[in-house]
Amino acid sequence: RLRFQEMAAKTPSSKLPISQNPEVIKFQQVFRSETNGYWDRCWEEGLTPWDLGSPTPLLLQLHNTGSLPTGRALVPGCGSGYDVEAIACPERHAIGLEISDSAIKKAKELHSLSRHAAHFDFIKADFFSWSPTELFDLIFDYTFFCAIRPESRSLWGVKMSELLKPGGELITLIYPIDEHEGGPPYKVSVADYEEVLHPVGFQARFIGDNHSAVSPR
Repeated sequence: RLRFQEMAAKTPSSKLPISQNPEVIKFQQVFRSETNGYWDRCWEEGLTPWDLGSPTPLLLQLHNTGSLPTGRALVPGCGSGYDVEAIACPERHAIGLEISDSAIKKAKELHSLSRHAAHFDFIKADFFSWSPTELFDLIFDYTFFCAIRPESRSLWGVKMSELLKPGGELITLIYPIDEHEGGPPYKVSVADYEEVLHPVGFQARFIGDNHSAVSPR
């Protein structure tokens, strides 16, 4: 059976609510005003409040402790590619998937000189229609599920089951957990993931708090 891990990101009370975050407000204005190409425009204008500018701490910790599956790994919605480069190694070939040309260009520029460059690739494609020639042992999702309209989440679950090998592992960081309206990012909960993953054959391996979450989250 496929397995998934859910790690809930803790958000300190000092952080502005998402509905009041100026960067998020600007991003949402672009999202609502553009019929197509809004992801490219956001990257071009630097409206990327989700971009940490570094690898996700928990993912790096799992990699450094040998806790991640080896083989083929996928990071959908990889953005500037820090997570892809961080987990790539001779034992694990990582693929960063993005729908934005601008994001792909930035990722390639940032990581072209990496010592692990032979072990990762960045691909421009729509996650929902993409059909790779090989399946994956690991998929990592962070700030991707929450960017998908809630009515499309079941399609996300189906696609995850199609992309993972039998016995493959999906790791998700659940963010944002709050009660704001609208999006992206849209509010999410553990139940939202379970609702779309359980029907397509996923079994929860672990659900718990992410104590390595960056402070704004």
